[in-house]
Amino acid sequence: MGIGLDAVTALSPAGDSRAGEVLRLRREISRMQRRRSEQKLLPLDPAYSSLLPEQGLQTGTAYTVSPSPSLILSLLAAASGKGLWCAVVGMPTLGVEAAAAFGIALPRLILVPDPGDRWLAATSALAEVVPLIAVQPGSRARDTDVARLSARLRDRGSTLLVTESPASGAWPQSEGSIRLHDQQWLGIGEGWGLLEGSTATVTAKTRHSPLASSVRVRLPGSHGAVEELPTEVVAETRTELTALPALRGGDEPPTEYPRLAAAG
Repeated sequence: MGIGLDAVTALSPAGDSRAGEVLRLRREISRMQRRRSEQKLLPLDPAYSSLLPEQGLQTGTAYTVSPSPSLILSLLAAASGKGLWCAVVGMPTLGVEAAAAFGIALPRLILVPDPGDRWLAATSALAEVVPLIAVQPGSRARDTDVARLSARLRDRGSTLLVTESPASGAWPQSEGSIRLHDQQWLGIGEGWGLLEGSTATVTAKTRHSPLASSVRVRLPGSHGAVEELPTEVVAETRTELTALPALRGGDEPPTEYPRLAAAG
């Protein structure tokens, strides 16, 4: 039993009804009755295997991540592929089509797009039953609230991905950080074409491994999810994108680009 896309539209209405919807969310979650997870790690895509010392996300902890939908979806994809439930809180622009392009199982994806000031209550309720949750805080959380949520994560064995923002500040008690930078978009270089996706560098470090590790990836890859780029491909891509392309002339037909959903 659970809640998925059929319940999305009812989870985050505007106005005073938000508190009532959070209570309804709690009732729905109680029906799922997930037992405490005994897993120590949640899987990551193989492209990210070198980023973290354990090659996975530690359960019962929180990670600080960049507010990039592409990064967030790629971090959810492997766990979803293993049959685990995932949730996204406070990200109204995150697209369902993009999530599917990354290989996320939509029937096991819970979306709470606009919880307003109830984002912490919604996240705490989801932590009871959902192994992996991504949240964009709507405000700065008090230390006591963070401590209670951290205790719940440890008790239930859930993992939290918290996006960085000026409004919320740094997340206390973070196990580590996973950040996306140097993102470059592919598919449009000469004034025409379709967006194919992007390449980016993902860098991570943890409390126990303070030296940063990085990998260059394509988001999404040619077969969805994430694709690690070999060193020579990274160099070629950077050369192409830093050079100003010449205008196309003559009757040469435009290249056909595959239509892929891009998350940003």
